[in-house]
Amino acid sequence: MTPTPHRAFRFLSRRTLTIGAAALLAAAALPAVGQTAAWPSKPVRLVVGFAPGGGTDVMARSVAQSLSEALGQTFIVDNKPGASGTLSASEVSRAAPDGYTFLVAPTSVETVNPFLFKSSNLLPSRDLAPVMGIGRMQMYLVARPTLEATDARQLIALAKSQPGKLNFASSGSGTPPHLAGELFNQSTGTLTTHVPYRGSAPALQDVMASQADFVFDPGIALPHIKAGKVKLLAVASDRKSPFFPDAPTYADLGIKNASLDIWFGVWAPNKVPPEITERLSRELTKALAAPALKERFNHLGAEPAPVDTAAFRKLLADEGATLSTLIKERKIVAD
Repeated sequence: MTPTPHRAFRFLSRRTLTIGAAALLAAAALPAVGQTAAWPSKPVRLVVGFAPGGGTDVMARSVAQSLSEALGQTFIVDNKPGASGTLSASEVSRAAPDGYTFLVAPTSVETVNPFLFKSSNLLPSRDLAPVMGIGRMQMYLVARPTLEATDARQLIALAKSQPGKLNFASSGSGTPPHLAGELFNQSTGTLTTHVPYRGSAPALQDVMASQADFVFDPGIALPHIKAGKVKLLAVASDRKSPFFPDAPTYADLGIKNASLDIWFGVWAPNKVPPEITERLSRELTKALAAPALKERFNHLGAEPAPVDTAAFRKLLADEGATLSTLIKERKIVAD
């Protein structure tokens, strides 16, 4: 049946409107697709929640340099210290999800901070999107040169014979070296006293001066171990150390459920297009394989360790479950 002129006009109008609406929607989508394909078309900011010169900052600057060279665009490190990285994480969570702001931080920003800084409205597992892991540091159980114990087993025996008398230094309450000490006490059934310092360097300094008994050191003690200024009792990990391959690990000593490596990673604001985070992951993985970047990480006592998004999410979940329980059971609070 042939439509009447009036009905034909209505039919064509509806069809024209439908086609027009579809065209408008397609056109609206084109800029977003184009922008994603062109990423990065302007400088990218890597926000770090610690002062320049620290381990996280050096890692961020190392990957920033590699990414700038690979992608032909500037990657800028922006230091926003405060509250053990919580301030920087909050800033990134509020940033536009356009692929031009990322967080570089230790995993503690997600697995520890929410349980220490309960007044913060930030919940990284909800408010940030993990991109990938980029590196890790092992911790080393080192003791003052005058301590009677010469290995970790002797330290455990000494601590059990004198409950509460031995002390361990750390870089501050709730920091990974403190949590490593609490895990050690919990696992070995020892009672040693925590003495917080304002940073790993002063904590180590007092151990070398025999003002503190031992410390779980995140790598700055390596040259002092080699120089014989402190005793290396164990690698506080289940993995062998690439720097001291002959040193016993927790696994070697039969110490269970006390291993704690310090991991570092990259997070994005939620809803960054996956094409951008996937490309960033690919470029970071390439960068972390470069000998020059490995050398810079090794200088910190760290190792490049690319971990893809899925594995990084699992690492965060597992670490968060362990450390949140520890913080609750040991009644740990921030300084």
